Amino acid sequence: MSKIIDGLYYSESHEYVKVEGDFGFIGITDYAQHELGNVVYVDMPEVDDEVTAGEDFGAVESVKAASDLMSPVSGTVVEVNEALEDEPGLINKDAFENWIIKVEMSDKSELEGLMDAAAYKAMIGE
Repeated sequence: MSKIIDGLYYSESHEYVKVEGDFGFIGITDYAQHELGNVVYVDMPEVDDEVTAGEDFGAVESVKAASDLMSPVSGTVVEVNEALEDEPGLINKDAFENWIIKVEMSDKSELEGLMDAAAYKAMIGE
């Protein structure tokens, strides 16, 4: 059974956004890391890069597969989780603690198009 946290926003491509003010912390869900298996590499954008809702901003590679990371919101990258460069497996340990990028959101209304915890749970059939 996957861990799903109330109060976060979820995308159909299994990313989450944790909102703090105008900032969104974006990562992959617990369900996604289970499906991928052992994460061996995380390809992240640079600080000051622009991300666009529905477009890819990087990738997560596991021993089984590589999966594009799709941004749930648009904005400017203000921080990347550098710990993942040395230890990408942190995502397997706790996908929600180990976000991938922090974005200053340019259009918070985009959050309305994302799922809440209950809708995400229904989508993955749990």
